[in-house]
Amino acid sequence: MDWIEAIGLLAGAMTTSAFVPQAVKTWRTRSARDFSLGLLVLLVAGNTLWMAYGFLKGSTGLVAANLVTVPLTMYLLTVKLRRG
Repeated sequence: MDWIEAIGLLAGAMTTSAFVPQAVKTWRTRSARDFSLGLLVLLVAGNTLWMAYGFLKGSTGLVAANLVTVPLTMYLLTVKLRRG
């Protein structure tokens, strides 16, 4: 692995882990009231596109980060849509 891919993996791990505390809080409270619907829709769409881009470019860092981020943001979006 080269240093550029290592930077990508570290950046992906850091930005993906930023979603974990919010997902845990949403799980515990069963509320996503404080989230903007637009934010969540754009995050899901954008992260899905980043993952597709990573596959196409062969970037392990982009794919790995978004394989975790997309389900987390989908969960937050689902709670938002079901429970506001």
